[in-house]
Amino acid sequence: MSQFPPLTVKVWGPMACFTRPEMKVERVSYPVPTASAARGVLEAIFWKPQFAWQVQEVWVLEPIRYVSLLRNEVKNKASVSSAKGWAKKGGCFDIGKERTQRHTLALRDVAYVIKARVQVAEDSDAPPAKFRDQFRRRVQRGQCFTRPYLGCREFAAAFAPVTGDEQPIPVSQDLGRMLLDLDYEADSGRGEPVFASTQLVDGVVCYPERGV
Repeated sequence: MSQFPPLTVKVWGPMACFTRPEMKVERVSYPVPTASAARGVLEAIFWKPQFAWQVQEVWVLEPIRYVSLLRNEVKNKASVSSAKGWAKKGGCFDIGKERTQRHTLALRDVAYVIKARVQVAEDSDAPPAKFRDQFRRRVQRGQCFTRPYLGCREFAAAFAPVTGDEQPIPVSQDLGRMLLDLDYEADSGRGEPVFASTQLVDGVVCYPERGV
């Protein structure tokens, strides 16, 4: 366990979608962020190969509300091999034939406090305090490597330091087995989903810690 208290950041946005993997065709959001989605927000703000983010908990600050919408998406994407074939024989990626409409059940008007800690890699001699200070400065200045998003890239998120006045909603519910992360085998590029039984207790969801 780290000797330092967890780092915190407040994130919010008009929409979010933390897609349940068991929904094959239509997108349906979990009621709260997954651990991997919360880590993605942190990595968009600050990340170095010498450490990994361990998300410990998320506070839900706004009531859980859903919104239903239709979005234009594509059924397939152009591959490198296809593009090489078009260059030799002619042809193109016909977006009109690949476009389709998919239903999304997303969250609206969301706000969260993410609490996480920095886990420095064993082969790194940099102290955790170095990365902690860099993260806090970036949050204070509103700096990020890429714009953070809440589950889907088009659902951009704003972020700011925690003021101390934030209070989680007084709601508790059993979230069941929830996607925790993907385990990638070396040199395979394919991830195996990892699930964990998760609960929302008084507006706070805690995630089991995993090794780096």
